[in-house]
Amino acid sequence: MSNNSVLVSRRRMLTAAACLALIAPLAAACGGSGTAAGEGKTLRLWHYEEQGGALDRAWAAAIDEFKKTHPGVKVVFERKTFEQIQQNAGMILNSDSAPDVLEYNKGNATTGLLAKQGLLTDLTPVVKAHGWDRKISENASVTARYDTNGEMGGDKWYGVPNYGEFVLAYYNDDLFKKYGVAKPTDLASFEAALAKFKKAGITPLANAGNEYPASHWLYLLALTKANKTWVDDYQLYKGKTDFHGPEWTWAVTKYKDWLKKGYFDKKDVGLKGADMSEQFVSAKRPIMVSGNWFFGGFTHDIKNFTWSVAPYPGATMTLGSGGNQWVVPTRARNKKLAEDFIDITMSDRVQKLIGENGNVPIAVKPDQISNARSKQLIGAFDRYEHSNGLAFYPDWPVPGYYDAQVAATQNLMNGASTDTVLDELAAPYDKYVSTRH
Repeated sequence: MSNNSVLVSRRRMLTAAACLALIAPLAAACGGSGTAAGEGKTLRLWHYEEQGGALDRAWAAAIDEFKKTHPGVKVVFERKTFEQIQQNAGMILNSDSAPDVLEYNKGNATTGLLAKQGLLTDLTPVVKAHGWDRKISENASVTARYDTNGEMGGDKWYGVPNYGEFVLAYYNDDLFKKYGVAKPTDLASFEAALAKFKKAGITPLANAGNEYPASHWLYLLALTKANKTWVDDYQLYKGKTDFHGPEWTWAVTKYKDWLKKGYFDKKDVGLKGADMSEQFVSAKRPIMVSGNWFFGGFTHDIKNFTWSVAPYPGATMTLGSGGNQWVVPTRARNKKLAEDFIDITMSDRVQKLIGENGNVPIAVKPDQISNARSKQLIGAFDRYEHSNGLAFYPDWPVPGYYDAQVAATQNLMNGASTDTVLDELAAPYDKYVSTRH
């Protein structure tokens, strides 16, 4: 998901006291002499996953396996916060205290930037030697590969993703049954379901205008009329993007139509992503179309109704990508140990753990997972991953574009004209693309 939506929805909010407690050791690490690691004897590992979450459990299992297969090697694991690594990565990785392997965010402004600055190891030979490129689809590996300008989709691997993320549909099965609404299979039946719920007095779609959900919806609607060339032009600058062309124009027009019909509630313009998820959890809205990052929480929070997941039926592509990834700093002292650890995280055993605990493994098939609802989730991702259906996120192409997207969508929800909204989307994008090199 976008950097901002990661911060908002997936990264756990720490109290001020906790943050201060974590900042001190980070600063000490940046200024230290780097004597903690002995060549070939210590693996220094950082990640920022929530304790007890699917990925944390998987990485803990990987650490245990690493210790068994590397007797005599000490593992020094430090759990950082997403914000710590995001804000201080350049300084840390350019010091003698760089870890051997760490989890880092994908994208041009993060992994791409550090790769361009020479702070990350080119993992291409390692990826090919271990066959990781055969386990990760071309579509899911775009955000792991960068060119000399630090732009994704290049020919050199600077990261290795272990999981995927994407936007899909969540359905309240009990409400569908109660009101006799059929599960949609295409855009026409999706709109028919929206109309039937609205006729019964229910606003069908969960939404939030004050963060990413509403702008994610706008991009998803544009994908309804788009193809892969359009996505590559927009995301990878392979061609010109026309914001007044049929894709974006249809998206804004359809969004306005759904607002007028009451499928979206205009009052949602000021809501946050957490408010949107609460609309679904509290059974106030029967449909939520958003990221798989809500899936794990829903398995614990929803007690009073039956729910399911499925690919969004209105488009053959969706927002999504490979997840955050393992990177190896150029100044890492024990790169071979880092390579061995990454290989363990790509094993069937660890990948299955990711899937059974509610996340999306990138290297196992749905039929290898026993949890029925998790199998639905992974099956949906698998469909997109292997049909070039992951179209990334709308704010990725331009630094600072997230705020512009949220503002434009809020203006749309407040009644701005189609041309006004399209102009707001176009201005920062066109300005950046015209000057990016």
